[in-house]
Amino acid sequence: MTDQAMSEAAMLISLRDITLPVDAAGGLGADIAATVGLAGILALIIAGMFRLFSMRRPAAASPLRGQLFAIREMPDDARRIALLHLLRQAQPERYAVIKCALYQPGGGVDIDTLEAEVARLV
Repeated sequence: MTDQAMSEAAMLISLRDITLPVDAAGGLGADIAATVGLAGILALIIAGMFRLFSMRRPAAASPLRGQLFAIREMPDDARRIALLHLLRQAQPERYAVIKCALYQPGGGVDIDTLEAEVARLV
């Protein structure tokens, strides 16, 4: 190197001599690894978008809530039967447990317990 500044023409000529290598470092293996990595990231983004759009949204109002309010206006015998029907529809496994107590001499489960069971579903 010299201490003298290069002329503009000499500088432009020296810039034209710069050539980049045809193959990148790592060759074909690096290209494949970069492609697989970018495809993986894109797949994760697409899967996240599908999950976001396919998530269930909570219902605005439960249909059981309206039925429960209507049941509260009924007489006790009809109310007990309606609550048992709702419980059988919504939670058949819990209804199976309560069903055994229905035929006991004491009358089985009281209305307040049934109403609490159904109210937990709402």
